[in-house]
Amino acid sequence: MIKIKFTAYIAVLVTASALLQACSGASRPALPEDTPTVTASPSPRPSEAPAETPAASPSPSPSVTPEGTPEPSDTPEPAPTESPKPSLTPAPTPQQTAKPEPSPAPEDPSRKAVSWYYMKKGKGEVPGFPSETKQYKPEHRVIYVGTGKKVYLTFDTGGPLGDVDKMLQTLKDNDVKANYFLAGYNVKKHPDFLKRLVEDGHLVGNHTMTHKDLTTLTDEQVKQDLEEYERMYEEITGEPIPRFFRFPYGKYSMHLLDLVSGMDYSSVFWSTAMRDWEPRENGAEDPYNDIMNNLHDGNIILMHQGSEENIEALDRIIKAIKEEGYEFGLLTDFEQ
Repeated sequence: MIKIKFTAYIAVLVTASALLQACSGASRPALPEDTPTVTASPSPRPSEAPAETPAASPSPSPSVTPEGTPEPSDTPEPAPTESPKPSLTPAPTPQQTAKPEPSPAPEDPSRKAVSWYYMKKGKGEVPGFPSETKQYKPEHRVIYVGTGKKVYLTFDTGGPLGDVDKMLQTLKDNDVKANYFLAGYNVKKHPDFLKRLVEDGHLVGNHTMTHKDLTTLTDEQVKQDLEEYERMYEEITGEPIPRFFRFPYGKYSMHLLDLVSGMDYSSVFWSTAMRDWEPRENGAEDPYNDIMNNLHDGNIILMHQGSEENIEALDRIIKAIKEEGYEFGLLTDFEQ
């Protein structure tokens, strides 16, 4: 018992002596690495884990190695060289160039679709016409205006026939012969109408069986369309068809002019027309004014016989044209 107290007394003296030295700034000898540093805190109880001793001064942190970088080995051994395996993909050299796609064949300018029109001038003046007229060849035999004091009255019948009796009677009463372009399906439905026209001395030209835009058809389809019309005309009238043709809707191309002229047809356009497939705002006054305000030498007038206003104004129009010193002619005049 006396020995235990004496030992405790000695420990207290040692601790006190260390505190005094620390306060006086005296340095202590360096301790071995594995010897725990003595601190001024009380010795821990057996049930408590000893507290970690903070380092006197932090040492610099080691630089962090980027992820993915392999550490070098102490004694690197050269890796055995493998013979190169053949690549499954072709070597980039020499570079393979794709074959250029063939350029599309240039469009044949002669097949370009164009529409007929005219540029109206003052009364008594011949209108201006499209620039395409400069491309016409003599063998095309294109007719769109005549000369002299003559007018050519032409009727297109791609739609309804209208008042046939009134129209034919008006022409007969004024001793006028007109030129007709009847769609083939109308002739099929009304063959007697074709017979009456021919018997009265009017001229009927080819206007196709189907009345389709010919610029959308093949050459063979165009030929079949016109040839079928020829056969039908001859079967009904017993006569060969006059060699005059009008393109439906005035749509054509230089190639089609070649084709049609090769079939021995003259292509007929016009120098006066109107929107007479629609109701006229002022009734019969509109067709009368349209024609008389554009009257000129060699005038080829296009009218649609299905227009009620046209038929109503027809007698007045014919009489007024005659009063201006003009006579009416047939397209066969252009062959003379």
